[in-house]
Amino acid sequence: MYDKLSIEGYEELYGNEQRKKFEIIQKNINLKGKTLDVGCGSLISREFFDNVIGIDPCKALIKNKEDAFLGRAERLPFNDNSFDNVLCITVLQNVEDINKAISEMKRVCKKNFVFSILKRTQSFNKIVSRLNEEFEFNKEIDTEKDLILIKQVK
Repeated sequence: MYDKLSIEGYEELYGNEQRKKFEIIQKNINLKGKTLDVGCGSLISREFFDNVIGIDPCKALIKNKEDAFLGRAERLPFNDNSFDNVLCITVLQNVEDINKAISEMKRVCKKNFVFSILKRTQSFNKIVSRLNEEFEFNKEIDTEKDLILIKQVK
């Protein structure tokens, strides 16, 4: 879907909406250490958090971005426990295999997880149910368009 988008097109379509999500997330969790942004798009997360590494399946979006890798959530090219945090913002409805994606994110992350799920997606209930099976979330934030789930280890 995103392969044909340019960086400008992505910013125009999703930039402000993604920034609003990250503002909410930033107010609700202090991410320290190394963070992996799964499905990072144009790496807007770096405007809000330090030490972010991104991975996205769209080459055009990550082109010329330092510490951004081409790849998919189901096959993360990182060692076990490489990250302190994982951000996965409005991504899970686009993955091929949600179970593999969740397993991979858990494999590479030591502590904190933040997910947002687009409410209007057909698989919303399935995604939320699957995430609740895998994680005990400390916070659930219901926004106009998304549900944001936060698991923070204190």
